[in-house]
Amino acid sequence: MAYVINSSCISCGACSDACPVGAIAAGDDQYQINADACIDCGSCADTCPTGAISQG
Repeated sequence: MAYVINSSCISCGACSDACPVGAIAAGDDQYQINADACIDCGSCADTCPTGAISQG
């Protein structure tokens, strides 16, 4: 199951930098994860300073 980013996202970009497959990009008001590209590695969740990322 792909990871998801909730409304606690502060758009810092740490998750995008940590993603080994480039599945995370800036959205309109927060970062978003492309579920089709996500490999469920958890690097983004481990990096997020606000805990805004969890498995969907």
